[in-house]
Amino acid sequence: MRTFRAKGLTGLWSSLIFGLCASAAVAQETATPPPPPPPPPAEWRTIAPEDLLVIDTNKGRILVELAPQIAPAHVERIRLLAARGFYDTLKWHRVIDWFMAQTGDPLGTGDGQSFYPDLKAEFTFRRGAEMAFTPVAAPAGALVGFVGSVPVQTQPDALMAGTGDHKVHGWGLYCPGVAGMARDEGNDTANSQFFLMRQAYPALDKRYTVWGRVVSGLDVVRALKASPNPDGIVDGPDQMTRVRVAADLPTAERPSLQMLNTASATFHTIVEQARQARGPDFSVCDIEIPSRETPAA
Repeated sequence: MRTFRAKGLTGLWSSLIFGLCASAAVAQETATPPPPPPPPPAEWRTIAPEDLLVIDTNKGRILVELAPQIAPAHVERIRLLAARGFYDTLKWHRVIDWFMAQTGDPLGTGDGQSFYPDLKAEFTFRRGAEMAFTPVAAPAGALVGFVGSVPVQTQPDALMAGTGDHKVHGWGLYCPGVAGMARDEGNDTANSQFFLMRQAYPALDKRYTVWGRVVSGLDVVRALKASPNPDGIVDGPDQMTRVRVAADLPTAERPSLQMLNTASATFHTIVEQARQARGPDFSVCDIEIPSRETPAA
């Protein structure tokens, strides 16, 4: 079965609650501060249509930014299967609240796969100076940040000078929205089944290949029918209606999505606000990268 072998699944999810305090004895009118100005146009980047996976479901649309820099073989498999309509009508057969939603099995049982060969694991990747990377934290001996929209941990740049390829190891982190590939017991057994994280679950880091992240529609992922059973198998599951890479859709149907550039000043402000709000509990999973859908060119 292409699934997870984990017991005692738990999730951590934190939210910030803001309120206004008023004195019953004193009626005082409080001015609402103006909202921050929107990021300037130059701070947005448009996701290439070949890197935008459009997952239409009976609950709504999910957009995933593919990460070929991190997992090229897995991204190529997703593109291939989507182009051939393999994922159309498949069910979200395994959904666990506070964890993830899994699909991609033509049998709908967890035992099915495509007829293509299994993939070699891409649990880690090699990061060179040429790869765009935005660090947001520097725990001892490491850097944590973003490659595109995907949260990653990587070795420090200083180690590049001592490696044969002038690159260092990196790996995706299983924050909310991160897309991973399901597999069997063996490392090199991923095929067609994948999962989208409903919440953070760091125990999966470096154990399952990360190939992208939900950049719009995380609310849809969390709305998919979950199972009350420990195995997560859903009775009467939701389903995908159509899955295509945006580049393969007719122009009139092709969504165009922009993400806030992680190298921008506005993004760094967002990081600092999250750091101040969370204090010692700050995590890269606390950072949400703003996105916006724009009219197709």
